[in-house]
Amino acid sequence: MKKNILATVMVGLLLGSTALSAALYKVDPSHSNVGFKVKHMMISTVSGKFTNFSGIYDLEKGQFKSLSGSMKADSIDTGIVKRDDHLRSSDFFDAAKFGDISFVMTSTSKSKMTGNLTIRGIMKKVVLDIDMGGVVEDPWGNQRSGFVLSGQINRKDYGLNWNKAIEAGGVVVGDEVKLIVEIEGIAE
Repeated sequence: MKKNILATVMVGLLLGSTALSAALYKVDPSHSNVGFKVKHMMISTVSGKFTNFSGIYDLEKGQFKSLSGSMKADSIDTGIVKRDDHLRSSDFFDAAKFGDISFVMTSTSKSKMTGNLTIRGIMKKVVLDIDMGGVVEDPWGNQRSGFVLSGQINRKDYGLNWNKAIEAGGVVVGDEVKLIVEIEGIAE
């Protein structure tokens, strides 16, 4: 009798923990950040982010089964209105013509995610590092998970070619862009 009760409790705990670790999540924009960093004048770094983004991902036992997300190109924000307007123009994102930037996962391992990043209608494969934050239940009974994706792209691969040479040598905008995507999702 004791064995049956113990077995039932163990099965219940295992099933409960499996249910908590397998879920489809919707990105919570109020607790997430889609950011980037790029060299300016070859001596400093400018940081920015996209303020209008969404995404969904399937997570099971700490492993991604799928992930897709998109950002509105016109939501770029570096804290300087004049610079942001230039980034929205045809010199960079051409947000009027190419409104969405998207990423779709194609494969994953424990520490790397590979996917297709599309900017200005140009799709390229990228590999990003994964830093898993875990899965918890919030005070309101919602299941949440968090993670960070980071990596680097060459902006010219996506037609973001504008630049100017500076007198002292070098250019105004670096080619390499660091991506920092900090996500918290809520299970649906």
